[in-house]
Amino acid sequence: MNSERKISSAVINRLPRYYRYLGDLLESDITRISSKELSTKMNITASQIRQDLNNFGGFGQQGYGYNVEYLYNEIKKILGLDRVYNLIVVGGGNIGQALVNYTNFEKRGFVITAVFDVNPRLIGMTIRGVEVYDVDKMEDFVKNNKVDVAILTLPRSQASKVANDLAAWGVKGMWNFSHVDLAMPEDVIVENVHLTDSLMTLLYKINEVETEEGQTPNS
Repeated sequence: MNSERKISSAVINRLPRYYRYLGDLLESDITRISSKELSTKMNITASQIRQDLNNFGGFGQQGYGYNVEYLYNEIKKILGLDRVYNLIVVGGGNIGQALVNYTNFEKRGFVITAVFDVNPRLIGMTIRGVEVYDVDKMEDFVKNNKVDVAILTLPRSQASKVANDLAAWGVKGMWNFSHVDLAMPEDVIVENVHLTDSLMTLLYKINEVETEEGQTPNS
């Protein structure tokens, strides 16, 4: 990787897409692919693909293209997916349960080890083999078990305090679904996920297309 310049967030955000598409190619027994062919599949220009991958060494061979398995494994290393990550879920409601039930996490090396909640009706139950604990036990669990990422699916009013507690106990990654942007110390990485933002972006694009076609949105 080129260590002399910082990789842009746009490039980083595209890496999981490369990884996913290359995985699909592997499953289809495709052993090599050109940047042009990959651009057609991903709807990204071939020059953009080459620029993106050149940030990490290039990986292509002129006249050959990319070895799919090699590139897949290299991006896997870049993303840090060549190891297992332990996750906990804080908030055992609908979103929390849906995430625990998402089996693709384990295929990527993400293992949810515990769920924490305040609801006595949830405490003690298991979700796909993962136990739901009283949130009062969370500190002891985090201090006595390796936790790489905490998934926050609790109400926004509780999110900041819980996140700060987790950071104080040593958790360095937060995946936050709690409808509030968390401001954390620099050594704690937060990915704020706002599902309604994504939906509103989609609606904007739909309305933009309709306007270009001469239609009135919601007409």
